[in-house]
Amino acid sequence: MTPTDKTVVVTGGANGIGRQVVLEAIRRGARVAAVDIRPDDLAETERLAEDRARIATFVCDVTDRDAVAALPAQITERLGPADMVIHVAGIIQPFVKLADLDYPTIDRVVRVNLYGTIHVVKAFLPHLLDRPEGWVAAVSSMGGYLPVPGQAVYGATKAAVKLLTEALYAELLDTPVGVSVIMPGAVATEITAHSGVEAPRVEGRRTPRTTSPEEAARIIWDGIRARRLHIYVGSDAKLMGRLQRLAPRRSIHLIQRQMRDLLG
Repeated sequence: MTPTDKTVVVTGGANGIGRQVVLEAIRRGARVAAVDIRPDDLAETERLAEDRARIATFVCDVTDRDAVAALPAQITERLGPADMVIHVAGIIQPFVKLADLDYPTIDRVVRVNLYGTIHVVKAFLPHLLDRPEGWVAAVSSMGGYLPVPGQAVYGATKAAVKLLTEALYAELLDTPVGVSVIMPGAVATEITAHSGVEAPRVEGRRTPRTTSPEEAARIIWDGIRARRLHIYVGSDAKLMGRLQRLAPRRSIHLIQRQMRDLLG
């Protein structure tokens, strides 16, 4: 499915992968509703759009179920009914072990990543089912299938998003709505800062290779065009996905060695 002449909803559209998904959709001829909690960053996304007549911004907290439920009518009024929903909004946790993670932080990560996904899908799915053709995609993570020490709760929520989206795919097989689950590896975004998290650093440690947000957006849209259920973003996501399926214990030991110094 392509976004051309479609109304596309993108959460997390104010920065990072979400912003580039918005801009790439506009380049491909879509009308885009960019949704985020940060109005100033949303305004910057709008400024960067090639065709500003094709973008409308909506300030919304995905953890607020009532606010999310009101979005479909608001978007329909400005852009027409939604044809596609790309749910990107999410946060990470501090880089600490589960034993050291406080409950307010755990609750916040679960509310944003898991309940935010449920709120968005539940709000838009009835409307998508009324369209001639629809699509829903949700961003999970490489951390949703590869257990990363220091990101246990984040990974658990992203694993839940992966399984939730796969189950949605099964439920919608006999409908005109397609489904993708997106699993980025390391992407050069500011997710740590936007999550209120300090990125760990170790002297002398090489910076890992990352995928640019622009390339991530192209991979996502190409994957949706190809009607893929699983969209892996970055060579690391593809490689670790294969290793996790073939040798799961080995992959866990590998990521543990990489994270050991960061966790002290």
